Amino acid sequence: MDLEERVAELERRVAALEVAEGPEGARPPSPEAVDGAFWALDGLKAQLAGLGAADGGVLFTGAVRLPTGQRYEWQYGQVTPDVLGEDLAAAAESFAALGHPVRLRLLREILGGRRTAAELAELDDLGTTGQIYHHLRQLTGAGWLQTGGRGRHEVPAGRVVPLLVALSAATP
Repeated sequence: MDLEERVAELERRVAALEVAEGPEGARPPSPEAVDGAFWALDGLKAQLAGLGAADGGVLFTGAVRLPTGQRYEWQYGQVTPDVLGEDLAAAAESFAALGHPVRLRLLREILGGRRTAAELAELDDLGTTGQIYHHLRQLTGAGWLQTGGRGRHEVPAGRVVPLLVALSAATP
């Protein structure tokens, strides 16, 4: 690995560690550490009660290891009035970027370790190199991808678990 690749890998690891720590170093409890089938929901309700959030809220969390061996931990929560009061234009752009089967496949392949357009172009059913670059630009513009050195693409550390949450929510 050359110096540029090593620096990019170190930056990715630092970003993943920063995301994993979350606000004030808080980490969600492991499923084994909490009794009850709805341990995450019970924890969310306790947090919302402490905030005086009578209208409730949502929590997304995950701890994953990708096929590449990279690990990510992430959590994010919002109270209901904040979710319903946000400008939805940015959310629409983000969902639109995910709304194409080739883009979803590109994200899956990138999470699996294929990082360059050349590696992605070797796969069947993704279209021409020009079409692949178009899809990569759409995903990058919406924040689902970032480019590193040597034409490598990666899902930003803070977007890995949210991407998996979105895919999980969309799966019937």
